Amino acid sequence: MREFIVEADGGSRGNPGPAGYGAVVRDAVTGETLRETAEYIGVATNNVAEYRGLLAGLRAAHELDPDATVHVRMDSKLVVEQMSGRWKIKHPDMKPLATQASRVFPPGRVTYEWIPRAQNKHADRLANEAMDAGAKGERWSEAASTAELHAAPRAAATPEPPGDAAAGAARVRDALAAGQAAAGPAGPGPDAAPASAREATSPSGGDAARTPATRVGADAEAQVEVDAETGEHVTAVRPAEAAADARAAQAVAEGGITRTDADIRAAAAGTPVVKAEADVRPAAKAGTSAENADTRAAKVDADARAAKAVADTWAAKAVTAPGWAPADMGAPATFVLLRHGETPLTPQKRFSGSGGTDPSLSDAGREQAERAAAMLARRGTIQAVVSSPLARTRETAGIVAARLGLDVAIDDGLRETDFGAWEGLTFAEVRERHPDDLNAWLASPDAEPTGGGESFAATATRLAATRDKLVAAHAGRTILLVTHVTPIKTLVRLALGAPPESLFRMELSAASLSVVAYYADGNASVRLLNDTSHLR
Repeated sequence: MREFIVEADGGSRGNPGPAGYGAVVRDAVTGETLRETAEYIGVATNNVAEYRGLLAGLRAAHELDPDATVHVRMDSKLVVEQMSGRWKIKHPDMKPLATQASRVFPPGRVTYEWIPRAQNKHADRLANEAMDAGAKGERWSEAASTAELHAAPRAAATPEPPGDAAAGAARVRDALAAGQAAAGPAGPGPDAAPASAREATSPSGGDAARTPATRVGADAEAQVEVDAETGEHVTAVRPAEAAADARAAQAVAEGGITRTDADIRAAAAGTPVVKAEADVRPAAKAGTSAENADTRAAKVDADARAAKAVADTWAAKAVTAPGWAPADMGAPATFVLLRHGETPLTPQKRFSGSGGTDPSLSDAGREQAERAAAMLARRGTIQAVVSSPLARTRETAGIVAARLGLDVAIDDGLRETDFGAWEGLTFAEVRERHPDDLNAWLASPDAEPTGGGESFAATATRLAATRDKLVAAHAGRTILLVTHVTPIKTLVRLALGAPPESLFRMELSAASLSVVAYYADGNASVRLLNDTSHLR
């Protein structure tokens, strides 16, 4: 049975006043964020907004898995005590909301815990984003949300392979948030009254006013592309930040002075730098040749031009790149790519495509499939299983699907490349028997293996069509594709926009897991590659 953690919050700017709520659903085992939800609800009290947040969080968890158990964490003592049955509910607006919340899951499947407001920053941010959007006459957008980025860092969970499209985002954003916390906030926003300013509550259930606090300004945020499985991330600076980098590089050249990192950051922000005389060190010591000084000046000038080029590039991307679009594109279609377990040919490193003997799994391969199945069952997020038609993949898929309680669909587009006359041979044997054909194959994706096999170009065309079909059929879902080395490498290559020769520069072990997520705007994100942690 899956276990979720729901964190919820709500706030009102006036009590009653313009109000909104936020809720986040996490995996109880990994701590990964599975779902975020927030909404501006018009004029309401703090406590009503909190109940609305609770209800939304429970419903989001129910949509993920109606059979799950849920642990609710909130910093509203009132809601926690009332939903736990220890305090009476007297407010007429809260009674129906409490009743609805109690009916989302069967009795006994939901528990409640009060937490300090500092531990509920993610939901608090979501509530504030909803209120900010409502003040502009807009709806809150999950795609544009930075709530998790600014939430308090959490203890890192043990990395596991993916399940859903949001898996691993918590770890990445927590790391980024820790970095931003060290740098300090950029300044207050216009509406500086977060939902996390808690009310003083009592068993009577009365609404109390909240204490305003400062909100981090939007211009302190970074655009983030994340690898949601490994925790690796790429932070893309906004155009304004890139321009600041250009100014910083130029500042280094001013006066021929060697500056510290702090000086450069200050110069980038337009802040005057005041230094003690002893700290000002000439770039060129007395006696240093003019030639060396000219070289350093030229390097600084080149750095400034490079930084400006970065600024121009990101300014263009901010306008044209669909990946940065603010529109809410919804959950992506997520492909969890499982290579089949070992066959007798695998340890011998023999070509084994779709035109050979079609071997079954070895005993080692079946054990690998069982381990992959156990891990995926713990994750509990696979919604469908699709397999290549070859025996080794069908056997692997059958083992996993039986553990997950799912059926296996077969798609011929996921089959391995046909290696023609090379089937069953080692690389050395092919080089000895067909050296010219092998060299041509290594040099061009259009070259076919000896005897009329399938070229990598033809394989890529087939896989692209299969990908598009499956993305359309499984939009917003997480599906397991059990396939082979070349199809998995090709899907990763296409997602990255990498050249064909990248196929020879990826390692893909038997029974390894990789993940690619596909978004509605046509972009893709590689979340994981060749993970074998479940086999160790």
